[in-house]
Amino acid sequence: MKRFEFKVILHIIVIFLLSISSCLLYQRQLWFSTTVCILLLIGVGIHLYRIQFKQIALLRQLTDGLRYNDITQNLHPPFKNKMMDEWAQELSNALKDFRGKLLAEEIKHQYYENLLNKVDTAVLVTDVTGHIEWMNQAAVTHLGQLSQLPEVLQEASTSNDISIIRIEQNGIVLEMAISCTTFVTQGAFATQSKKQRLISLKNIHSVLERNEMEAWQKLIRVLTHEIMNSITPIISLSETLSERGIPESLGEKEYSIMLQAMQTIHRRSKGLLGFVENYRRLTRIPTPVRTKVSVAELFTDLKKLFPEEYIHFEMPASDLYLYADRAQIEQVLINLLKNARETCERKADKEIQIKFFSKGNPTLAISDNGEGILPTVLDKIFVPFFITKTSGSGIGLSLCKQIMALHDGSINVKSELGKGSCFILTFPK
Repeated sequence: MKRFEFKVILHIIVIFLLSISSCLLYQRQLWFSTTVCILLLIGVGIHLYRIQFKQIALLRQLTDGLRYNDITQNLHPPFKNKMMDEWAQELSNALKDFRGKLLAEEIKHQYYENLLNKVDTAVLVTDVTGHIEWMNQAAVTHLGQLSQLPEVLQEASTSNDISIIRIEQNGIVLEMAISCTTFVTQGAFATQSKKQRLISLKNIHSVLERNEMEAWQKLIRVLTHEIMNSITPIISLSETLSERGIPESLGEKEYSIMLQAMQTIHRRSKGLLGFVENYRRLTRIPTPVRTKVSVAELFTDLKKLFPEEYIHFEMPASDLYLYADRAQIEQVLINLLKNARETCERKADKEIQIKFFSKGNPTLAISDNGEGILPTVLDKIFVPFFITKTSGSGIGLSLCKQIMALHDGSINVKSELGKGSCFILTFPK
């Protein structure tokens, strides 16, 4: 560039000297010399203009490349000139450096985007009106491909505190912790700025369920331990008293009364022991041994246990499989089908359907047209010991929930009073 500056200055000096010379020669009426000076002056001016024009063309080539993101090109001088060669080379090097910086920024952008798509926390970027500008893969999985933030999320995102919300997506109720950060992005000019919100959603439904389950299991362990420690000696004592002969100090009538009392103690103690042992099953579910389970075979075997015509098994069109513990999942389905059969007893047009969906996460759906579940108890039906029927132990649905949790899956229910219920079993992919 120093050579270019020198040549421009030289051209200006020559033009200045030729102009003065032309004026002096004109005053002395040396017409030929004046003409030669004027021609030289015109030639030097044209040469300087040509240099500047070629520079403008080279700059235009550079700006067009930047405008249309064509930064892979190398700039070539429009004519053979050492000065222009040097200048074109400097511009090419500058363009190469800019291209390298853009590539580094793009790599960094791709890195962070891939990183955000791998985390299980849903991350969204929205404007202040709730229009979604970007969302990671976890957000797409939980919320679907949305362009506008749902109203419940929009209301929760206005608070700076972490809050818990419940949303329903594809028939599954999600409990999510939401936090929001507002930031300002700067535009091309200092006066241009835009407010945006960074929203993170963490699905805590499974964590809450697991904590609730562990709390119930700890409570049951303590209760069963204390109750069984009390019942066992009572049973032993009553058996001993019942097996003894008639004491000399007691008459036959007194012993008969005592014997009846001991037999009552023994019978009630054994009943209570069986009752406690039944609830101990909640804390002794074995770890599932997952195998490849054919859905068609599973449905065929269940059909043998539930041959009623109003129970319809929708057989898959092709061989579809679940990776699960066959015995445990079969027990879950048996419990749900028994409940569905009981709730349909008073219906004239009974109908129970069992379907399998392979799109997305493998899903089993058991629906009936029975009496439905009261909204006030819908969120309590999976709680151990909770029961709405006149008979039963109250652990069937709780067992189903624990088995699904051990399979890293979930069980959800949708019900409408008087129209029936639908239990949805969702398995991991």
